[in-house]
Amino acid sequence: MAGDSLSPFSPAVRAWFESSFPEPTAAQAQAWGPISAGENTLLCAPTGSGKTLAAFLWAIDSLGARSVQDREQSGSASEPGSPSESGSPSESGAGVRVLYISPMRALAVDVEKNLQSPLRGVALAAQRLGLEFVSPTVGVRTGDTTATERRALVRTPPDILITTPESLYLMLTSAARESLVSVDCVILDEIHALAPTKRGAHLSLSLERLEYLRAARDQTPRKLQRIGLSATQRPLEAVAAFLGGFTPSDQVPIQRPVTIVDAGMRKELELSVVVPVPELDAGSGSAWPSMDAELLKLIEENHSTLLFVNARRMAERLASRLNDLAAEQGSHNPEALEGEGDGEELVKAHHGSLSRERRLVVEDELKRGQLKGLVATSSLELGIDMGAVDLVIQVASPGSVSAGLQRIGRAGHQVAVASRGRIFPKHRADLLEAAVVAQRMQEGLIEHTKVPVNPLDVLAQQIVASCALDEWQVTELFDLCRSAANYSTLSWELFENTLDLLAGRYPAEEFAELRPRVVWDRLAGTVRGRAGAQRLAVTSGGTIPDRGLFGVFLPEGTRVGELDEEMVYESRVGETFLLGATTWRIEEITFERVIVSPAPGQPGKMPFWHG
Repeated sequence: MAGDSLSPFSPAVRAWFESSFPEPTAAQAQAWGPISAGENTLLCAPTGSGKTLAAFLWAIDSLGARSVQDREQSGSASEPGSPSESGSPSESGAGVRVLYISPMRALAVDVEKNLQSPLRGVALAAQRLGLEFVSPTVGVRTGDTTATERRALVRTPPDILITTPESLYLMLTSAARESLVSVDCVILDEIHALAPTKRGAHLSLSLERLEYLRAARDQTPRKLQRIGLSATQRPLEAVAAFLGGFTPSDQVPIQRPVTIVDAGMRKELELSVVVPVPELDAGSGSAWPSMDAELLKLIEENHSTLLFVNARRMAERLASRLNDLAAEQGSHNPEALEGEGDGEELVKAHHGSLSRERRLVVEDELKRGQLKGLVATSSLELGIDMGAVDLVIQVASPGSVSAGLQRIGRAGHQVAVASRGRIFPKHRADLLEAAVVAQRMQEGLIEHTKVPVNPLDVLAQQIVASCALDEWQVTELFDLCRSAANYSTLSWELFENTLDLLAGRYPAEEFAELRPRVVWDRLAGTVRGRAGAQRLAVTSGGTIPDRGLFGVFLPEGTRVGELDEEMVYESRVGETFLLGATTWRIEEITFERVIVSPAPGQPGKMPFWHG
C-alpha cells in the first residue's frame, strides 16, 4: 500500500516519508492519486489523519524539482540583478505557486511551523541520495502581519503563501496581486467552516477573481488546482460544488469537476456528559462551585487539558476562578515572576482579543505540554496540532455536532488515538441539547452543510473591489460572479439591480445619501471604480464586523490584546482588569488605546466584549 501510494513522488520524498512514518494513512493513500494528477480534490477525513500533509507533500515535491529547473534555466542571466531589484514578481519570474487558505490565524501559523519538518527532512534525504532539491520558501500573510513583512512578501514572494480569506481579498485589491499570477494550486483548509457562511461566499468570489487575474496575465492559461480539506462535512457533493465553482455558459453554468476522497471513518471517541450536581436548576443554588471543583480535578489528573467555552468573557472568568480555586486548595503556587506580566498560572485563557504574541506563547506552552490547562473559545477549534492535549472539556453544549467533533478532536490529535472529551452542561435545557449532540457525535451524524445563495451585500462589496483597479465589460463581470458556487444561479436582473445601486441609481429616495461607488457606462457596456473605490474596498472588506475595540499596550509599545470600547469607556486610570488570566493596571487611556502595566497577584475586574 505504501509503495503504491508513494509511487508518484520523487526518491527523496519517498525516502523521507518511509523513514518518518510506518505507512500512509487511508486519507493520504487515497488522496495522492488525484492530487498528483492535478485534479480538484475534496478530502474528507477525521482529525489527526494527516490531511494537511496529504495536500502539501505533492506541492513540496513539485516545487523542489521546479526550483532546481528554474535555477538551471536562469543560470548566469540572473546574476547582474537580483529578482528583488526588479520590483515586480512577474517580471523576475518569481511568484507564489501554492496558496494555502486558513479560516483562522492560529491555524495559519500552526501550519507554517508544521511544514518545516517535511521541508528539512526531504532536503536531508535528497542530500543523502545525492539528488538536487531546493526547499520551497514559505511565507505567512494574515491580519497579524506587519506592513514591513507584507512589503517583503510582495518584493520576494514565497513559493508557498499561507493566508486567510480576508488577506487574500486585500492582496487581490492591491498591487500585491501580481505575486499571485503564478499560483498553480489553492488549498482550502477546514472548508466546512467557510462553506455555510457569507465569509465563504466572499472567498468563493475572491477565488474567481484569482482565476480571472491568472487568465488575463498568462498567454497560455494554466488550470488552477483546488484542494479542500475538512474533518466534518456533509453532503460532500454540496461542499465539492463550493470548492470547484462553475464554468460560465450561455445557459446554466457547468460545475467544474471535483474528485471526492471520502476517508471519513469515524475517529474513536471517549465522550461523556458530566453533571457535577444532583440536579440542575433545582433551586439549590449555582452549579458553578461544584463544576469548578470537578474541572480542577480533571485538569490536575491529566497531563494537559483544553477547555472550550462559547464566549471570551467566559474564558477569562473561568480561567480566573480555576486559578483562585487551585490557590485556595494549595495545589498550585500562583505567585507571579518578578517583573513579568505573566504569572505561574495553572490555567490560562486564549481568545481572539489577545495579542498575536501572547497567543503564540500560550499555544507553544500547550503544545509542549508545559501548561496544565487552557480555556479557549473557537480560536483553537479548527485544525491546530495540539499533540500534548490528552483531554478536552466543553463547558456548555457546543451547539452543533460538527463543532463538538472539531473541539473534542483536539485531544489525541494523532492517528489511531482516541479523543477523550467531557461536556459540562450549565442548566437543564443545556443538558438536553448536550445529550443529543453527544449521541450524534458518537454516531457520526453531522449536520448538512447549506451554502448561502446569492448574498447581494457580499456581491456588491466584491464588485467594487474588482472594479477598483480594472475596467470590466459588464458581461464579463457577470460571468465572473456566476463562476462562484454561491452565485451560480444569479439572475441578470439581480446583478443589474446591484450594479444600479452601486452606480447611484437608487430604487427610493431613502438611498439618496449613499455615494455611488462605480461608473457604469451603459452604452459601452463597461463598469469601473470611482475615485476612492480601492480605499473603500480595502478598509471595509470582508464579512467580519468591526467590533469597536481598543488596543491594550505596555508603555514600551508591546501589544497585550484588545478591549471592547464600552468597557474602556466605563474604566478609569488605576483600575485593574484581567486579560489572558493575567492582571493589568490601567496607566493611561487615549482615544485609540489603553496603556497598562503588569499587576501580578492583584484582583481585577472581568473584561467583556460585545459580539
